[in-house]
Parts: sequence; C-alpha cells; structure tokens
Amino acid sequence: MNSSRLLLLIVMVMTPSECSGSAEPQCEGFDVESFYLLEGEAFYFEPYALDSGPLDKMFTWFRKNNNNKTENITSDENEDVHHHGGALFFLNPLIKDSGFYTARQHASSGQCYDYYANFDVSPTVIRRNLYPEIKNSDVNKRIPCPDPIQHTCAVLNGSFTWNKDSKLLQDNHKDHLWIYNMAKADEGIYTCICTWTHNGKEYKSSGSRSLEMEDLNVHRDVMILAPANKEYFAEEGAGLQLTCSVFCGTNVKSKCKASWRVDAVAPYWLAGYNETMETVNLRPSSTTISTAILTIDKVSAQDFKATFECRGQGMYKLESVSLNLKRRETIVPLFVGGVCVLIFCVFAAMLVKCFAIELVLFFRPCFPFSCCDKDGRLFDAYVVYQMQSPDKVTEDTLGHFVAKILPSVLEDKCGYRLFIHGRDDVPGEDRLELVEDRMKQSRRLMVILTPGSGSESESSDQHSVSPQNPEIGGFDWQVGLHHVLLQREMSVILIQLGDQGPQGYTHLPAGLQHLILKNAPIRWPEGSRGAGTRNSRFWKRVRYLMPATPAKRCPQSAVI
Repeated sequence: MNSSRLLLLIVMVMTPSECSGSAEPQCEGFDVESFYLLEGEAFYFEPYALDSGPLDKMFTWFRKNNNNKTENITSDENEDVHHHGGALFFLNPLIKDSGFYTARQHASSGQCYDYYANFDVSPTVIRRNLYPEIKNSDVNKRIPCPDPIQHTCAVLNGSFTWNKDSKLLQDNHKDHLWIYNMAKADEGIYTCICTWTHNGKEYKSSGSRSLEMEDLNVHRDVMILAPANKEYFAEEGAGLQLTCSVFCGTNVKSKCKASWRVDAVAPYWLAGYNETMETVNLRPSSTTISTAILTIDKVSAQDFKATFECRGQGMYKLESVSLNLKRRETIVPLFVGGVCVLIFCVFAAMLVKCFAIELVLFFRPCFPFSCCDKDGRLFDAYVVYQMQSPDKVTEDTLGHFVAKILPSVLEDKCGYRLFIHGRDDVPGEDRLELVEDRMKQSRRLMVILTPGSGSESESSDQHSVSPQNPEIGGFDWQVGLHHVLLQREMSVILIQLGDQGPQGYTHLPAGLQHLILKNAPIRWPEGSRGAGTRNSRFWKRVRYLMPATPAKRCPQSAVI
C-alpha cells in the first residue's frame, strides 16, 4: 500500500469521529425555575430569560421523567402537553407529567441555549402552588397576582378573578387586590385565577398567596437591661462571658442591635475575644430584645485595666454603659462551700452505709421487680439444716427455729414460700428426684448452721450420706452447693444458731467455707427482745437477702 492510499484511509477513519464530536455543541445554560402545578389545572410557561418572538424552528423541548428517561415534547397543539416555540403548555397536567423540562434554542449564529424548568404536579386536594406570603404591618395591603399567572393573562389575553379561602370575591378583575384597614379576619389564602382561551377551549391557571397581619412597629428609646452593675468580679486566667441586653420597642427586630466594645474597639479585631449577637421578638408581647454575649477565652491582667462598653442601637438613638473587671479577692467562700459539700457527702454516705438495708426494704414496694416472671420458680428458699445434733439442747433449738420461728416470720408475716426438708416432703416420691426438683424450683439456698454442725468425723462415723440424711455433706448439701458455686443459679443465705464452737468453721466442707468467707453468717439472737418480730435487725438482714418479690405474689404455671 502506497503512502497516498494510507493517508486517504486515515482521513476516512478520523472524519466521522470528528464530526460526531462536533455534532452536539456545548450549550449555554440558564438557572432552573421550579413550579408546583395542580393536577388538571392548565399552566403556561415561558422561560424568564427568553427573548420575545422566537420562531418554532429555533426550539426543541424535551424532558426527563421520574425514571430519568428523556422524552421529546411535541409541538402538536392537540396534545395536553406541547410547546409553541419557547412556550410550554400544560392543558390538563397529570401527576405523570412531573419532571425536569429543557428548552433548547438554536440561534442563527450557531450558538445554542438551554432553559431549564422543574414541574411537580400534585393532586388538587394538596395545594402546593403557594407563592411567597405577604406579611407586614401595613394597614392597607396590596396583593399582586403571582408573576407566572399575571404573565399568562398578559400573553393569552385572559381575565382575572380572585378567591379567598376558596370563596369567590365579587367584582375583582385586576392583576392585584387591595385590602384596606386590614383586620385579623382578612388573613387567609388569596388565589388569583386567570381564565384564558386556547384553540377555542377555555382554561384556567391559578396561583395563591398567604396573607398575614403583623403587629405594628413601635420604636422606643433604647434601654440597657444588662449589665446592671458597672463592676464585675473575675479571676485572672479563667474564661468569662459578659452579656449585653437591650430593649428597643415592639416588633422592631430589624432596627435593634446590641454589641460590645473593648476600649472602643470591636471584639472581632482583638485576639482572645468572641462576640455572638441575637435579636428576638418575644411572644406574645412582640417586645424586641437584642442580646450580645462577649466571650473572653482567658482573662488577662490587661483586661482589668480595659473598659468594656455595652452598646444598644435603636431606630433613632444609641445608648451605652461601661463595665470594668475587678479581681476576686478571696476564694474562702468557695473553699468553705466545698468543705460543706464534702462533709454533707460523707455524712450522706455514712447514713447510706449504716441504713442501707432499711433503705432497700423501705423502697422495695415502690419499685416492682419482675424477676419472678422471668424464672418462674415456686419457692423463695430451700432450707437446709443438720437434723441430728451432738446435744439435745442444740437439737431442740434447731427444731424450734426451723419448724416454728422461721415459717412464722418469713411465711406468715412476710409472705415468702419456703421448702423445708422434712416438712414439705411428698410421701412416696423418690427422694433423689425430690431434692433435685425442689432445688431447681428455689431462688435461694438457706443454710442453718449449728455449733459443730457439719463435722466431717460426725458425718462419716454417725450417719451415712444419703438423701434421707440432710446433714452437711449429705445429698441436699451437695446439690445446693453445686447450684450455688458451679451453676450460679441461686444465692445463699447463711444463718448461725448459737456459737461457732471451738473449731470455728474449719471443720466445714471447703465449698461452704468459701461461701462463709464471702458472706458472713447472720447470727440468730436467741432470747433477745423483739427477735421474733419481722422488723428486728436479724430479720431485716434475712429479708434483705431474700427475693424482692415473694413467689406467692407471682403467677405460677404449676402447683406444688
């Protein structure tokens, strides 16, 4: 292939790509205009930046719908949505006609321009085509017809009518409406309606404005509300905020301003200073208050020599007051106050520590607990004790405490449900299953200790370890300690009857000794006055360790 053919082939390949790249020149775009249209109500649109008298052939219209697909707009005037040159007609807009519309103008010079508009069509029951509201304190108010509707009537030779809150206002056919000597009853939504004709058919376009009445503006002489004193105590090195607050009148927010000066200099020119300002009309009086807050990051020695000036600027007058900082001479009041607070906290902590049990028992009825609903157990405590004792006196004391005193207080007076071995056994039931089942149905393990109870020599020499023998080391104890120490399914309550004995607790099984080290046994004060009442010190400690809500008060799924 010679060089001339190669050059011709390259030109043929490059020419289509170049032409395709220049087929769509970059057009100059204008700002987007947005409108809310009512479904079924006609609308006429012409871009604000458009030159008058455009030719049809100079324009093409297309839109992007909600699915982001581009659709061309027809110029057929029989269609509900069509264009005539640069003007766009919505004769019977539907919700599906919502979207982003573009008019592209091709000028004779070769340039092109894009005009953008976004239309949102909503049901007629939702009036969203509200134009900016009219709100001022004028006695007579002028309500102009919104620009798009006014332009429609001017171009299409339409006629005007007005509605107030959907009611026709008689004899009002101008492009504006006057409300004279406005009262509260005149507030509402005013709708300007343009009736125009297109291809022999009549259409209507409307736009609404909300009219509100503001309070009258009343300018007063500026009054400095704060600072009230000419001196302010401060600590060197600490942060500080100074407030300047002024009163200017009623409903004069735009003509009221509070500000600070530091030695006649605005704070924003100085390092370490920051000023924030806010002006509000207080409701319902509409009193205008302006506030400026001067923040000093760290008070320096120079600040104690400076003059801080609070200024209030009103409509006609400027007022000011000066303020100087003074060093706080002593911190004795602060120190004394801190000591008092510390003493009070210590005293309160001591009271709580000394009366913690009483406080818990007192407030329990005020805070209902739901633990019983979660575990569904039938018994509040499983009572374990040594049935045989080395001496007759200890055995009688134990029997009287377990059979009489314990049930009379916890069950009869406090409402708890106890399972006491030997009292609550079910005749004929397998003892192994009975102990295991009742232990699982209990929320606490209550261990009654007696002098010398649980001696390993006694346990091995005098009695065999079996479910029928509930002494320490027996089956009851093994199951209970297993639930407490290993499975952690229940808590333990240790009660000591009489003295510990010469051996102390060293003769007990290791697991029980571990529990005693963590929770010292509660000693039964046999023979003391009031020991049998539920509010004695002993029973308060026992009730503190018992469940907050007795099992009898909880709904049960099974009956013992």
